[in-house]
Amino acid sequence: MADRPSSTPTAAKPAIPSLGGRKPNFRERVVDVLRAALIAGELRPGEVYSAPGLAPRLGVSATPVREAMLELVKEGMVEIVPNKGFRVTVVSEKQLDEYTHVRSLIEIPTTVALAATADPGDLEALRPVALEIVTSAVKGDLIAYVEADLAFHLGLLALAGNDHLVEVVRDLRRRSRLYGLTALVAAGRLKASAEEHLELLDALLARDERAVREIMTRHLGHVRGLWAARQPEHG
Repeated sequence: MADRPSSTPTAAKPAIPSLGGRKPNFRERVVDVLRAALIAGELRPGEVYSAPGLAPRLGVSATPVREAMLELVKEGMVEIVPNKGFRVTVVSEKQLDEYTHVRSLIEIPTTVALAATADPGDLEALRPVALEIVTSAVKGDLIAYVEADLAFHLGLLALAGNDHLVEVVRDLRRRSRLYGLTALVAAGRLKASAEEHLELLDALLARDERAVREIMTRHLGHVRGLWAARQPEHG
């Protein structure tokens, strides 16, 4: 589905879900789905995609897709290629390392602190989202996985009561890429990673700060290890 020069072989079409019949704010929903496809690596870095080429995959017209891509231009996820469409920006290894480092400085201590402060009812309210992450992993639905993962972690951080912190992490997550998710699905390893969200909730409910720190450190390590398609140093 990538719109590429005729001299280049066509890449496999990304598994973007149709948006037919879906509601909340339609334009925002198109943006969310395309953003998740970019983060999951379903839309490939360096390739050019056009709104008319993407629209049939989402079951919508080209106009909302074009508007959504222009929104993603502002976020730096794609860039305009005149008379062709939009090129997916390439995120370097150095940038990914830096994003993950900043995330670890914010997310780990904030989440650990929630073990002492978060209301158990608020934590339990996140369990359906954590289960959705696992379900998406089992199905191999990477876009649903990314969306549920984002909702879970931002929802968790929101319990700290710092809206600016949540927005900073949201931006860092949008800028990241998880190119290794497809390989994890093929190897049957994504489910184990997804289940860490349930493990984290249980540790928070148990008020076990040491376990929360260990799980979050391991989880973020996957972002630059397994999920980024690097070879893990340990089995």
